[in-house]
Amino acid sequence: MTEATAKQPALPVTQAERKLAKAVERANQAFTEKNLRFTKLRQDVFEEIAATHASIGAYDILAKLAEKGTRLAPISVYRAIDALLEAGVIHRLESKNAFFACRRMDHRTGRRPIFLSCENCNAVQEVDSEGIFDTIDRLARDASFQPRVKFVEVSGLCRNCQSKKD
Repeated sequence: MTEATAKQPALPVTQAERKLAKAVERANQAFTEKNLRFTKLRQDVFEEIAATHASIGAYDILAKLAEKGTRLAPISVYRAIDALLEAGVIHRLESKNAFFACRRMDHRTGRRPIFLSCENCNAVQEVDSEGIFDTIDRLARDASFQPRVKFVEVSGLCRNCQSKKD
């Protein structure tokens, strides 16, 4: 084995590992585009969020990192989460005070998604808002109200949980 080969990281093997590696690559790109640093801690926190495919709380992230040998103060995780939110690579579910990885890195188009959150398994989907934010803005304007809407979140059951229930 040559020295160059010995230093190369192992390639992702499973489909989940490939998806996670691609998500990390997109997150790194988003940080670079916004002139932010994608530190090791930020990457570790992002990986825990992205690997869940659902929403996850800060203390759950802290516990998962601790299981892997990384002991941190909660403030460190919250600071990493703040940076990930600022970079736009994760979103926050206000109703659950939980976070999930952005699966649509095309937010630069100005189209804001709606978050569909499963009450059973915590899976989260992002779907196109199809003008809902325009309607909210119009209704607020008609009521002489200045909105600060950042998201629309709909709770219910995902397809998988519905089929299990039937």
